[in-house]
Amino acid sequence: MTTNMTKIKTTPIAVLGAGSFGTSLAILLAKNGNPTHLWGRSPEHIKKMRAARSNQKYLANIQFPNELTLFDDFQSSIDGVTDILVVTPSHAFEQTLSSIKKYSKQNEQLRVVWACKGLEPGTGNFLSKKADQIFDKNIVKGVLSGPTFAKELASGMPTAITLASNNDQFSTDLTQRLVNQTFRVYLSDDLEGVQFGGAIKNIIAIGAGMADGLGFGANARTALITRGLAEMMRLGTKLGGRTETFTGMAGLGDLILTCTDDQSRNRRYGLAIGKGASIEQAAKDIGQVVEGVRNTKEMAKLANKHLIDMPICQSIYKVLYEQQPPKEAAKDLLTRAMKVEGD
Repeated sequence: MTTNMTKIKTTPIAVLGAGSFGTSLAILLAKNGNPTHLWGRSPEHIKKMRAARSNQKYLANIQFPNELTLFDDFQSSIDGVTDILVVTPSHAFEQTLSSIKKYSKQNEQLRVVWACKGLEPGTGNFLSKKADQIFDKNIVKGVLSGPTFAKELASGMPTAITLASNNDQFSTDLTQRLVNQTFRVYLSDDLEGVQFGGAIKNIIAIGAGMADGLGFGANARTALITRGLAEMMRLGTKLGGRTETFTGMAGLGDLILTCTDDQSRNRRYGLAIGKGASIEQAAKDIGQVVEGVRNTKEMAKLANKHLIDMPICQSIYKVLYEQQPPKEAAKDLLTRAMKVEGD
C-alpha cells in the first residue's frame, strides 16, 4: 500500500477522548496544521484545559497549538466533521460510536478511526465488529496502534505507529494528517491483527511488571516477552490476524515498549502487585484505566473457546480474578511440562 504525500487537509478532524493519548494525538494533528476538535467527557477538565491551554493533568507543560479547539459538548465537537478519531477506553467504545451515529449529520460520509487498545467487554469481539454493528460493514474505518507513550508523542519525540484500514483513500488521507519529521506511519489492512496486538500486549505487560515486582530480573522479563509474543501469535492468527503484523510495530514493537518502561500503566500496575499491593490499591494508585485488567478476562475466555494454550495470560487471570498469589502463579509457570520452543 502506498501513499501520495501531498498536503494536509484543512477540513477539521475530531478527537474523542481527552486522556493522555487522545490529547497527544490531538496535539500532533493540530501541530501538523489540521483544525482539530478535542472532546472530553468532563466539563471541569475541559474548562481547566481551556484556561491553561494544556492538559496539566496528564501532559503537564505541553502547550496546545492554536489549531486545537476544546469541546465538552459532544454534538458540537463532531458538527461538520467527517473524520473522527476515537481515543476512549475500550469499554466506552460502543457508547461513543452510538453517540456519533445519533448526533452526526454526516453519517454517510463518516470515516472513523480508533486508538483504543482493547476488546469488547463481555464478548471479546474486536472493536471493528462493533463499528460494523452500529453503522454497517461498509463503514470506512481504521485502527491506530503501536509503540507510543503519550508524553513522548506530545513532546515531538520520534515515534512510529501502524495504521490499519479497510479503505486505501482513508489511509492516505489520515497519513497526510499525521506524518511529520518525527512521526512515521506504517500502513496495513490487517485490522484484526493490529487490534489483537494492542489488546494482548497490555496483559503481558502486567505479567512483566509482576515479575519485576517479585525481583525476578531481566532474564525472566525477557522470557515473558518472548513467550508472550508466542501466545499473541498463537491466538491472534487463529482469530484472523497475520504473522507479519505480530512481528511488527503493532505486535512485537508495542509489546517490548509496554513491558520494559515504567511509563506503561499496565506494567506499573503489575509491578505494584508483584511488590505486594492489593489489586484494588494498585488500580487506585495508577488513577487511570488499566486496559490489561479487563482484557485479561476476555483473553482467557477466547483461549478457552478456541482451545489455545496461553499459560501466561491464564496465570495473570488467576492472579487478577481468582486471587492466586503472584509468587504461586510464577511457580506454576516455571514448573510446567517442558515444551519444544516453537510450540
